[in-house]
Amino acid sequence: MAVLNEEQTMIRDGAKSWVQEKSPVTAFRKLRDSGNADGFDRAAWKEMAEMGWAGILIPEEFGGTGLGYLTLGLVLEETGRTLTASPLISTALTATTALLLGGNDAQKKKYLPQIAEGKLIATLAVDEGAHHAPEKIALKAEKSGSGYKLNGKKSFVLDGGTADLVIVAARTSGKPGAKGGITLFLVDAKASGVSREKLKTVDSRGVANLTFANVEVGGDAVLGAADQGDGLLESTLDRARAGLAAEMLGQAMQSFDVTLDYLKTRVQFGQVIGTFQALQHRAAKMFTDLELARSCVEGALQAIDRDANDVAQLASLAKAKVGDLVHLVSNEMVQMHGGIGMTDAHDAGLYLKRARAQEATFGGSSYHRDRYATLLGY
Repeated sequence: MAVLNEEQTMIRDGAKSWVQEKSPVTAFRKLRDSGNADGFDRAAWKEMAEMGWAGILIPEEFGGTGLGYLTLGLVLEETGRTLTASPLISTALTATTALLLGGNDAQKKKYLPQIAEGKLIATLAVDEGAHHAPEKIALKAEKSGSGYKLNGKKSFVLDGGTADLVIVAARTSGKPGAKGGITLFLVDAKASGVSREKLKTVDSRGVANLTFANVEVGGDAVLGAADQGDGLLESTLDRARAGLAAEMLGQAMQSFDVTLDYLKTRVQFGQVIGTFQALQHRAAKMFTDLELARSCVEGALQAIDRDANDVAQLASLAKAKVGDLVHLVSNEMVQMHGGIGMTDAHDAGLYLKRARAQEATFGGSSYHRDRYATLLGY
């Protein structure tokens, strides 16, 4: 486990008590049953921003605290435990990262303080098909006067239905699948030609498909360098993957804790089921996998904070390991709870559904195993 400093310990403990008190699983269930179209509670998001969570990555000069990725990971782990739906992943992690890595001073001054205050919801629009494939970007951005004209579609954009700012990965040259030729654009979600279709997802989170029809943006909308956005996009995605892995780890931890409590209290055939050796073996397997996954996640987040040169490998390792982990633990949670685990009255199904949705976000386990091997030269 990572050795935390005093500030990190305080933030983690504060996050733990806040989610238990203000955002337990019952709150998520209520959000789901209310048919909330946003996919998150805006009042809860306001409180998160007031606690400084939206600005953890943002430097002090832009209104944040600049405490780094491991610190944000600690918060995400706690929100993952209670399935708290919020723009932390889309806005405070992914979009903020893109702006920090690629933004010029004017862009940072315009957007980062608003994100830190919780006033601006921003997201990254990458994928266009059913699977994560950044290299297959086809959405076109063609030169138009001093700016560009965007045409194409993006699918499964996190918080795409509520975002004020969309960072769009577009193709300015080459064909889909080609290396190079990608440019990131800062697009106002309310711009003429942008249409959004909110989706009903299995895990009840805010996701949308976006269509861009002759959307005009100025030259100042380019994030980073035109035609050279591949590196910026990959670096942003790696940081998003590591942060998402931290949230998934929290989910898996909670699923395991709930299952373990059940094994210690459920009586069958006159004895506690936790005394059955077959169930003990399965619990031991989950525990060791959880510890291994934690090492991978914290290793990736610490590598980002120290700007190591193996961030890409470690991010893929973390996402692959945790993807397998949430799959295993959420399945075991349902199975070990028996009949009650199959009902909507129990929380097991909520964790299982979230696990499946997150496993696919920013690349599934098979995608990252393949990428990890490729990065290591296999």
